[in-house]
Amino acid sequence: MASATVKWIGGKQFVGIDSTQHSVVLSTPDEGVGMKPSELLLVALGACTAVDVVEILAKKRTPLESLEIKVTGEQQSDPPWTFRKIHVHYVLRGAGLTEKNVAQAIELSEEKYCSVSSTVKGQAEVHTSFEIIN
Repeated sequence: MASATVKWIGGKQFVGIDSTQHSVVLSTPDEGVGMKPSELLLVALGACTAVDVVEILAKKRTPLESLEIKVTGEQQSDPPWTFRKIHVHYVLRGAGLTEKNVAQAIELSEEKYCSVSSTVKGQAEVHTSFEIIN
């Protein structure tokens, strides 16, 4: 079972601790010391799919030199500011990368392996794109 703890550390600042005792500082934008909780969801989505894509491409014997994932989200204008559309853009670099292998890796992550993507898709439209840099 997954677990996390969030502790208030003062003002509008918090620390989130996962089951392996790793932590991240969160705050509101006016506090300016940590990540915005809503944007942490976007980071979680990007990180979840990043792990999958790296592993899938390695299994395809297509090693990466670099990977950057840019995640943007459109939220409703009224509370609770639900994300309605999320776009995940992959920028990959690697000598043997092909569009076919990259597209398959992203699709497998999105459809089969990434728990964050699977969860978010129940609420928001998630779209992906990618570019390969030579």
